[in-house]
Amino acid sequence: MNREGVGIMMQAKQITVFGANGFIGRHLVRRLAKTGAIIRVPTRHPEQALALKPMGDVGQITALPCSVRSDVSIRDAIGSSDAVINLIGILYENGQDKFQCLHVETAARLARCAKEQGVKQFVQMSALGASHQSMSAYAKSKAAGEQAVQTFFPEATLIRPSIVFGPEDGFFNLFASLALISPVLPLIGGGQTRFQPVYVGDVAEAVIHILQSPDARTRVYELGGPQVYTFESLLRLLLTVIQRHRCFMEIPWTLAKGLAFFLEFMPHPLLTRDQVELLKSDNIVSGLHNTFHDLGIHPAAAEVILPTYLERFRRP
Repeated sequence: MNREGVGIMMQAKQITVFGANGFIGRHLVRRLAKTGAIIRVPTRHPEQALALKPMGDVGQITALPCSVRSDVSIRDAIGSSDAVINLIGILYENGQDKFQCLHVETAARLARCAKEQGVKQFVQMSALGASHQSMSAYAKSKAAGEQAVQTFFPEATLIRPSIVFGPEDGFFNLFASLALISPVLPLIGGGQTRFQPVYVGDVAEAVIHILQSPDARTRVYELGGPQVYTFESLLRLLLTVIQRHRCFMEIPWTLAKGLAFFLEFMPHPLLTRDQVELLKSDNIVSGLHNTFHDLGIHPAAAEVILPTYLERFRRP
């Protein structure tokens, strides 16, 4: 379907996006707004969603106060929406923000309330590597969240992206910042874990295509970029883009776990023990589920996108 056709069909849709203030959410809202869809943004802090409103026309994007711990609040936020998208997620636990609460219990509550409200489509953002057998609590909770959603909304579509990159991402920006102040970059576990980084704009485009495809319901989409990299090759690509030279230091898994223990005391830890466990497994598409190809999308390569937002890290 061409972009004009998508726009015409989306103009009649009302879509509720939970987690719209996040990295993927901001890009998705911007693209949804271009299709003409009416977008509802439930949030604990409506003032934080004000930056989203200029992405659409007057009245097109509405921020609504909502507590995801309250069924009544969730139902009010969903209203008569045609579709609900759940992007709520965390990379590490902090205070009251726990994997079980946000990835499992909240996902289940949203799916149940959406079904009760008569919502036609539910899209759950999960992650590659989601598995009940994983040693990572993050990956286990993502798998449990998928199962919980399917229990209450069997027709839900599950999306599992690999590491997502783009402006304001938490991966390339982090290591680029580290390269500015450190003469070495860490290769955790030797740096041979494989990834298939995917551009955030392509993930957003995939969601839009899914909303327009009746065949997408009940399906799982594994979203990976056009190329597989090792952790080490990603760092080398980063250094090439920012035109800097740095040495690499291999950090064995045991030592990485020990360092992560102390880093977890930071308000925003650079590494956690659970993330070390996650890094022990490759993060690439399995070939068992649908991909970008099934949506007619050709994902952008990291080499093309990275220079567009990492220029500020380049040597003067």
